[in-house]
Amino acid sequence: MTVISNHMPTAELQALDAAHHMHPFTTNADLARKGARVITGAKGVYLTDSEGQRILDGMAGLWCVNIGYGREEMAEVAARQIRELPYYNTFFQTTHVPAIALSAKLAELAPGDLNHVFYASGGSEANDTNIRMVRTYWAETGKPSKQIVISRKNAYHGSTMGGASLGGMTGMHAQGGMPIPGIHHIDQPHWWAEGGDMTPEEFGLERAGQLEAAILELGEDNVAAFIAEPVQGAGGVIVPPESYWPEIQRICDKYEILLIADEVITGFGRTGNWFGSQTLGIRPHIMTVAKALSSGYQPIGASIVCDKVAKVIDACEFNHGYTYHGHPVAAAVALKNLEIMEEDDILGHVRDVAAPHLKQGWESLADHPLVGEARIIGMMGSIALTPDKGRRAAFAAEAGTAGYICRERCFANDLVMRHVGDRMIIAPPLVINRDEIDLLISRARTALDETHAELKARDLMQAA
Repeated sequence: MTVISNHMPTAELQALDAAHHMHPFTTNADLARKGARVITGAKGVYLTDSEGQRILDGMAGLWCVNIGYGREEMAEVAARQIRELPYYNTFFQTTHVPAIALSAKLAELAPGDLNHVFYASGGSEANDTNIRMVRTYWAETGKPSKQIVISRKNAYHGSTMGGASLGGMTGMHAQGGMPIPGIHHIDQPHWWAEGGDMTPEEFGLERAGQLEAAILELGEDNVAAFIAEPVQGAGGVIVPPESYWPEIQRICDKYEILLIADEVITGFGRTGNWFGSQTLGIRPHIMTVAKALSSGYQPIGASIVCDKVAKVIDACEFNHGYTYHGHPVAAAVALKNLEIMEEDDILGHVRDVAAPHLKQGWESLADHPLVGEARIIGMMGSIALTPDKGRRAAFAAEAGTAGYICRERCFANDLVMRHVGDRMIIAPPLVINRDEIDLLISRARTALDETHAELKARDLMQAA
């Protein structure tokens, strides 16, 4: 058996990684020259790399490690389940206790009549499920022409063919023949970048109105569903104007369009409630969940489905599913994650301690000369980098140039903060405490100072 010690020299680990490991969303040739940062351990809100550096993880992995790293209870549950039942499928008219228990718990936590769960191994798979489910629903109710799913530009719904097609990211659509047929995109509710002279309220109504216009253009009899993240995550933590979601809900209700809330990022406490739909007053027919369902300790995703849709799907043979649907180890770990969240009152910590303190610190960054706005909802925030605050101006340089420099300065200061174009985003573990939040803000400000200095030195503080 080949065992690679964490104490192998970093350069050797990087060489092996470059030789054999293809990274996602990466130009691997460039990374091979630079050398990947090798993460060897994690505890609480901190990562440790192969050089012994301790890094504050401002992204909770990939928006997912809500309970923090290194929870022994999670390891114990996984080990116990592996010994008892490491795997069995749910295809052959069989089930198992972890899937039963987790399904019941999700039905208890989910709002409204979202009482039914169809499992996947992640959010991408779950959104592929959603495409097939909503189309099957309408076919079974005698409306087979209702095939089109409306989504938004700059949305992220995964990287499978279906999920990436639902998403509205042009870089993804440029590869692999996407979007697949039957997907239509409308504009995003990104007031800072696209609002022009409109007030946020006016802009929110205008962008929501595009949904109604699209339904009328495409034909109500052809539209199956609308899918959206309550708050766009990978698109740059885009918090929509307050006028947006009520109007979207009104339109979906008026035209009987199924509403899918992609809660892969906003679910399980990220916005201060169990689900972002509760925070923003959304009444979805289906919610996509993954990531923080297990706090990233095991790969698992799901579609949580309302009574109306589930009744129709349950009455037919839905020819769809995955080998790891409701995987017993993943389900047991996810159930333990939810138990920890309840027993430790992590949502109470978010509402009463972490979110208010993070909001205060994060919004204080708006006084920085490089920052145009600092937006935050719950435990997810973004700052817009700009050369001209007053005009909400973009940089003359290629989009993402300033953001990439800032990201590198964050890493150099032992802080994981992600860039999306020229927006910097955070979503730390929900268990982060006041002192750790203060350290996050301090390191972010240092990175901004260093980024500002580098942009000026390279004459990049020019507006488009």
